[in-house]
Amino acid sequence: MGIKVKEKNGSIIISWMFSKVEIPKNEIKEINSDDTYGGEEQKALRIGHPSATNERILIKTSKQDYLLFTNEPSTQNKIERMISRRLS
Repeated sequence: MGIKVKEKNGSIIISWMFSKVEIPKNEIKEINSDDTYGGEEQKALRIGHPSATNERILIKTSKQDYLLFTNEPSTQNKIERMISRRLS
């Protein structure tokens, strides 16, 4: 079961298994790929299963950092498109 990402009411909703995280778009500072296995940011909230995943996406916000583990290469682009619409 992979990570699902959607946009709702000015927030990015990230769902995985029985967990759901809502990140207000105006709090997101940057989105980067993380090439390490477990992530460089030690205090980041980890979402997804780290083993058998190819993509690691780090979302930095003003309150919390999030590290997403996924096999879907388009997830980062999808989130970046959602963020770019916050200025519209």
